[in-house]
Amino acid sequence: MHTESEGRPVGELMGEIADRLGAAGIEHPAADAELLLGHVLGVSRGRVQALAVTGSRASAEQAEAALDLAGERARRVPLQHLTGRAPFRGIELEVGPGVFVPRPETEGVAQLAIDALASVPDPAPTAVDLCTGSGAIALAIANEVPTAHVWAVEKSREAHAWAERNVSALGDGRVGLLLGDAADAAALLPEGLLGRVHVLVSNPPYVPDAMVPRDPEVRDHDPGLALYGGPDGLDLVRVISKVGLELVAPGGAIVIEHAETQGAAIRSLLAADGWRAPATHPDLTLRDRTTTAVR
Repeated sequence: MHTESEGRPVGELMGEIADRLGAAGIEHPAADAELLLGHVLGVSRGRVQALAVTGSRASAEQAEAALDLAGERARRVPLQHLTGRAPFRGIELEVGPGVFVPRPETEGVAQLAIDALASVPDPAPTAVDLCTGSGAIALAIANEVPTAHVWAVEKSREAHAWAERNVSALGDGRVGLLLGDAADAAALLPEGLLGRVHVLVSNPPYVPDAMVPRDPEVRDHDPGLALYGGPDGLDLVRVISKVGLELVAPGGAIVIEHAETQGAAIRSLLAADGWRAPATHPDLTLRDRTTTAVR
């Protein structure tokens, strides 16, 4: 027996939260329970597991806060909105309402851009990230290619505000953030960059307008501007292909994230626009996720 003032054993609390989340249909309830508790306790997920094993207790206030967050998560508020953080490759981003929450599959998109940039002989290679959202891809590139200069463009004022915070914290003075439409990127970027960008990367909105996502976290909380890409989902991909021809240097690369069924259509439109060697690459679940081409 324990009294309210003594708080709750971390393991017991973790089990209760996981059960509640599982009943609400959360895909990975135990992991979310550990992450929510870690957020409240101010420790890592691994530390939460250790505290559970050693019989450590959370205070009554911490237990109440964790259960309140569990209630929000059970109502399918995204975990990252509750913690305010989203891990992405080697960095952690600030996120919340109004910005697309970066997904694990986009880490592979960033890898293709990083690999392309790392192979450039220029001592200070340049990348452009269109539809940057939280700044995830741009900042991952800057983090992993320390000689790179990256420009990130975002249309949504709400998303741009989140990206601004992330660039300020993580950009190392090498990420320039611009507010504007991807279609206007050639006019927004410094004039000297036209035709000199080594890698153009984008995770654009690519969900067809009629295909409303099933997951409430996506459907109800990710901004529509970041999700929907016209009748076939490729409206902005067409724009990015044309803009890329203005921006990317001969021999440079374009890297575009898309849905698993869109690879053939994107290869075809890139080839028709004049890009060379279009190729589609799978993500870690073996679903087609990214198409690349050479200028």
